[in-house]
Amino acid sequence: MKPKTTIDMRALAAALFVSLAAMGAAASDDTPYDKINTATATAPITVKELRGGVSALYGSGGNIGALVGKDGVFMVDAGIAVSRPKIEYALKELSNGPLRYMVNTHWHWDHTDGNAWVHEDGATVIASAQTAKHLGETIRIEEWGHTFDPVAKDARPTVIVRADKAIPFDGETVLIRPYMDSHTDGDVSVYFKQADVLFTGDTWWNGLYPFIDYAEGGGINGMIAAANENISLVTGHTIIVPGHGPEGTKADLIAYRDMLVAIRDKVATLKKQGFSLEQVIGAKPTEAFDGRWGQAVISPALFTTLVYRGV
Repeated sequence: MKPKTTIDMRALAAALFVSLAAMGAAASDDTPYDKINTATATAPITVKELRGGVSALYGSGGNIGALVGKDGVFMVDAGIAVSRPKIEYALKELSNGPLRYMVNTHWHWDHTDGNAWVHEDGATVIASAQTAKHLGETIRIEEWGHTFDPVAKDARPTVIVRADKAIPFDGETVLIRPYMDSHTDGDVSVYFKQADVLFTGDTWWNGLYPFIDYAEGGGINGMIAAANENISLVTGHTIIVPGHGPEGTKADLIAYRDMLVAIRDKVATLKKQGFSLEQVIGAKPTEAFDGRWGQAVISPALFTTLVYRGV
């Protein structure tokens, strides 16, 4: 029997990120990377059935997608490895078929840490060339307080996407599209055409200020460009699943894009006037949006810092 969702998914997604902020106050010696992994270890995996055999799985770092049918399971992202037993259980509740494919929307560990077990369970791992490259590198992300080592060979993508790619699966057409440099330099979207469900990865954080990975090619202007691309890809009927936060609508995407533009423009004006980063943070350029977007792990000050770096 398939699991049913009766709780507020927006509240669930926000609660996990708010809990991370609370953990930061209680365990200041831990890095954000450690705090996220610790929170994920006890978080439930909640399944939301969307449409046309496509579901979203919430609770393991980044959001996960699953198309299930007679051909097996086609996943979007692998979450954090500590969630493996709960994710496997959730997938088995959806389908007894084999795990066939999994697309990494980008290289960050909260979307790729489960790659090794997903491959062990039979999936072919698909990603952009940049994502595959970064998973084989040593990368320091200061904001997370962590240095990422190369992942094992079995955890790396073996099918590389360099342009739009269509994969037929169980009567669906799965479209994988690379973005311009935005959240990172290797993001891709996954669109289930018949179901009309789009997974954006971390080019969209619904109800949350986003992280921007400047270490590996990201930037605020690219994030705005990716938001505009997402808006152009969907209609009022499309279900859109972000990298973090609950699924949403085209109207939610537009509100997110408008927020990014407004804050980018305010920060750019202040920086052009010669304001230092500390002065810009003190001017609170995000204040009008903090009630909706700034209540989780990416604080108004951190988001202002990320925007400042890119203007």
